[in-house]
Amino acid sequence: MASHCVMAVTPSTPLLSFLERLQETAFETFAHSNFDPKTYVDMPLKSALTVTEDAFQKLPRNANGSVPVEDLKRFIEAYFEGAGDDLVYRDPQDFVPEPEGFLPKVNQPQVRAWALQVHSLWKNLSRKISGAVKAQPDLHTLLPLPGSVVIPGSRFREVYYWDSYWVIRGLLASKMHDTAKAIVTNLISLIDKYGFVLNGARAYYTNRSQPPLLSAMIYEIYNSTGDLELVKRSLPALLKEYEFWNSDIHKLTILDAQGCTHTLNRYYAKWDKPRPESSIMDKASASNFSSVSEKQQFYRELASAAESGWDFSTRWMRNPPNFTTLATTSVIPVDLNAFLLGMELNIALFAKVTGDNSTAERFLENSDLRKKAMDSIFWNANKKQWLDYWLSSTCEEVHVWKNEHQNQNVFASNFVPLWMKPFYSDTSLVSSVVESLKTSGLLRDAGVATSLTDSGQQWDFPNGWAPLQHMLVEGLLKSGLKEARLLAEEIAIRWVTTNYIVYKKTGVMHEKFDVEHCGEFGGGGEYVPQTGFGWSNGVVLAFLEEFGWPEDRNIEC
Repeated sequence: MASHCVMAVTPSTPLLSFLERLQETAFETFAHSNFDPKTYVDMPLKSALTVTEDAFQKLPRNANGSVPVEDLKRFIEAYFEGAGDDLVYRDPQDFVPEPEGFLPKVNQPQVRAWALQVHSLWKNLSRKISGAVKAQPDLHTLLPLPGSVVIPGSRFREVYYWDSYWVIRGLLASKMHDTAKAIVTNLISLIDKYGFVLNGARAYYTNRSQPPLLSAMIYEIYNSTGDLELVKRSLPALLKEYEFWNSDIHKLTILDAQGCTHTLNRYYAKWDKPRPESSIMDKASASNFSSVSEKQQFYRELASAAESGWDFSTRWMRNPPNFTTLATTSVIPVDLNAFLLGMELNIALFAKVTGDNSTAERFLENSDLRKKAMDSIFWNANKKQWLDYWLSSTCEEVHVWKNEHQNQNVFASNFVPLWMKPFYSDTSLVSSVVESLKTSGLLRDAGVATSLTDSGQQWDFPNGWAPLQHMLVEGLLKSGLKEARLLAEEIAIRWVTTNYIVYKKTGVMHEKFDVEHCGEFGGGGEYVPQTGFGWSNGVVLAFLEEFGWPEDRNIEC
C-alpha cells in the first residue's frame, strides 16, 4: 500500500473505553434532551479503574440493559469526582483590574466599562491542573501540564490548541504577558511528549491536532515583549511540530495544469473509532453504514474534521448537507496551508534572530514553494478567492489537478490566505480580493458568515466565529490599502457591537454569534451554545485595541 494510505491509529486506553461504556449507560438511563456525552469522559475516578469497573458491573440492570436512575446516580456520586474538579481556580498574578495603557483608543464610557468586564473574565477562565492529576494520572482523562492554563469556558474545561492563539491576543491587550507565555509553555510540553500539539489537553485528544498556530502565538508574544529566550526555547519544538504536519498522512503531492509538482497538506486524524467525547452521537451517525470498514472510514473523517477546528461544516461533505458524506481527508484545505505558510515564515524569522541562518534559508525556501503551490492549486482567478481542492481518491502517489475539483462554494476560509504576508503585501491582489469579499454574500449585519449554507451545522451559515472575523480583519488591515482598511473597520465595528449587545442581554460572552441578526448568539451543531468565552473575549479586546471606539460613536444594533 502507498505510504499515504497507511491507516494510522492512536491506541485507546482502558480508562477511556470504560468511560465510553459509562457514557452509553448514562444516555440510556438519563436520556434527556440536553445530555452532554463529554461530561462522562471528563469525570475523574475516586478509586482505581478495576475497583470502579467491578462496582459498575454489579449495578442492577433493567430488561433493556439500562441501570435504574437512582442506582446510577448513587454509583456516579460514590466513584467519581465532578467533571472539571481536577482543575482548580487560579488567580493570575499578572492580572490588574485596569492595566496601564489598556485600550487607549476606547473613549466611549459604556464600551470602556464593558471592555474592562471582558478583561476581568481572564480571572474566571484561569485554572491550574490539580496536583491529583500528576500524582495519579491513570484516574484522569485530563493531561498534566507544567503551567497555569486559560480555558475557553463552559463544557470546554481544558486547554484547546487553536483557541489559545486568540486567547493570547486578548491577554496581550490585557498586558498579561506571563499568563500568555505559560500557555505557550504548556503547548510545547505536549510537543515534547507527543510530537505535536494535541487538539486539547485530554487523553481522548491524543489522536489529532488542530490548526497549527503555535508559531503565530510565539511571534505575537515576541513582538510584544522582545522575549528572545522564549523564541530560542520554542524553536526545537516548532521544528518537531513542522515534521508532524509534513509526515506521510498529512502531506500530498499534486501536479498542476502546467505540469509542475507541488506539495500541500491536509487534516488527517489517527483514529477510526467514535470520538470518546461524542461516542453516542458518532455511533448514531455511523449507523447508516453497514460495513465495519465504512464505519471506520467515517469515524476517521469525523475526527479529521475535529482536527480542522471546523467541526462540523458542509465544507467537508461531498454531498452537502448530508452528514454521512463527510470526507475531510479528501480535501486540501486553503486555511491549513495558509497556517503552514505562516509557520514556515515564523520559523525562518525565529531561526534568523537566534543566529541559525541555514534553517532560516531552508524555511524561506519552503514558504516560497508553498506560496507557489497555493497560487497554482487554490487560487481561482474568476472568483478572486482561494478554493479548497477535492481529491478524487486519497491513495494516489501523485494527484493531477483538475479545474472542476475546486470547491466552488463560498466559505470564510476562502479568504484566510489574506492573513499571510506574501498575500496581503500584494496590493493588486488585495484589491481584487476585497471586491470579491464584498460581493461574496458573507458580509452580514453582525459580521462575516462562515458559509452561505444553512445546514444546521455550527461551522455554517448563519454563524460567525471570532477567529474568522479576526483573521480577515487583520489581513485586510495589514495590506495598508485604504479600501481594505475601511472594510476591516466596518467588520470589526459590527462584530464588537453584536458581542456587546449579546453581553448586555445575557450577562455573558458567547462562543459564536448569529451574523444575520445583530445581538443574537449562534447555535446549531452537537451541543448547546457555550459561554465564557476565550477566543470571543480575545478578539473583542484585540479589535478595541486596534480600532478603539470614539466617544461620539453609539453602540447599538
